[in-house]
Amino acid sequence: MSRVGRLPISVPDGVKVALEDGAVCVEGPKGKLRTGIPPGIEVRVEGSQVRIGRKSEERKVKGLHGLTRKLIANMVEGVNRGFSRVLEINGVGYRAEVKGTELHLTLGFSHPIVFPLPQGVTATVDRQIIITLHGADKEILGKTAAVIRGLKPPEPYKGKGIKYREEVIQRKAGKAVGAAGSA
Repeated sequence: MSRVGRLPISVPDGVKVALEDGAVCVEGPKGKLRTGIPPGIEVRVEGSQVRIGRKSEERKVKGLHGLTRKLIANMVEGVNRGFSRVLEINGVGYRAEVKGTELHLTLGFSHPIVFPLPQGVTATVDRQIIITLHGADKEILGKTAAVIRGLKPPEPYKGKGIKYREEVIQRKAGKAVGAAGSA
């Protein structure tokens, strides 16, 4: 049995979990999320706990057991507390600004980049170089952060670009200064 899949999910106060049409709906103070239940997986709501089980011992169903449990646990946490992702911008003249539901980025290109934020994701910018993304859906939040990072990934020589706060950039040495003139 899956070690992750057999753990119960505790539902905090103010969060409602409902099963409808082969899907799990979770509603809380931060929003409402819905995900489908894969075939072979059964979800039971027992009071303030949600339990995930499987109907067969097939390899595919075993693989989906822990995944389904974690997806539902992330939904419960997302509608209760929410998730956040922090990006940092490094580079002279590189900056960001939030205008309504758009993120305006200046990243050294000949034109500014206007990035529309998806529904359910909000952004705040600190000191024009630190972007904090907030949202209830962990998947959409992660994809949004990855797309923003992909606009100008950090380069290994000077470290310029957009990186995750916890990311460590492996720096490379540039050309040797005296090696070309001594030959």
